Amino acid sequence: MQGKILVVGSLNMDLVVNAPRHPQMGETILGGTFATFPGGKGANQAVAAARMGSAVTMIGRVGQDGFGSELRASAVKDGIDMQHVKVDEREATGIAFITVDAAGRNTIVVASGANLALTPRELSAAQQAFSNANVLVTQLESPLDTVSAAITLAVANNLRVVLNPAPAQTLSAEILSKVDYFIPNEREAMQVVGAETLDSAIEQLLGMGVRNLIITLGEKGVLIVTPAGRKEIPAYSVQAVDTVAAGDAFVGAFATGLAEGMSTEQAAQLGNAAAAISVTRHGAQPSLPMRKEVNEFFGGQK
Repeated sequence: MQGKILVVGSLNMDLVVNAPRHPQMGETILGGTFATFPGGKGANQAVAAARMGSAVTMIGRVGQDGFGSELRASAVKDGIDMQHVKVDEREATGIAFITVDAAGRNTIVVASGANLALTPRELSAAQQAFSNANVLVTQLESPLDTVSAAITLAVANNLRVVLNPAPAQTLSAEILSKVDYFIPNEREAMQVVGAETLDSAIEQLLGMGVRNLIITLGEKGVLIVTPAGRKEIPAYSVQAVDTVAAGDAFVGAFATGLAEGMSTEQAAQLGNAAAAISVTRHGAQPSLPMRKEVNEFFGGQK
């Protein structure tokens, strides 16, 4: 069955420069190629889910500028319903400055712009989008009160809630207890609760009501933690050239799996495959695979 996914989140234009390594504080180095790519965690996850076969609707904001027009047009090409992505007349479209080193590792600085103007009021105006979806996907590049309101509306409409806490910030038990699938990476898991170790973070998150904790570990794969125990899902071995949007590829594919009725473990395996393909390509949205590619990737694995 086709999943119906609602994404509440950010849209950014990614400004990407490749460099042999990341500079030290106060250091200037010569980089390589420069390119712009449609991005933003919300838009990336929406595109990832759409390319995996889900029917996707997005709620967000862009500026009244060229980047905003390009982001909207790009998402429409992927079949995403963008009627609830509004144009802000005062704020610029969000941008992300990304440096990618020779090993494919990245550093990112985001200027949020219009993303920070997304309010709970706009969610209330999009009630139909909530009633028509199976799964809500959201992140933390939008204001926290808006994210919280989206989660509350999703619960009221019996949607399963997927929260990717990036960029990480402290979250309350009130929010965490409403989330069905909490998907941080290792660092984010610790930052959300102020823990010094991953084990401590896991203990605290479960104590705050997290039911399904899905920790992405990069090349090590994924750790699924529930009150009943832990399960490791290994990553696929590939040659990475750019890890930008690997986490978003995972989240979009994972949400698609859930919406299609897969188990948590099956959805995580689908997410791992999508992420593995994405890191072999440059850029955020250009790296996100189609479902056919993921199916073929599975077929080539032993």
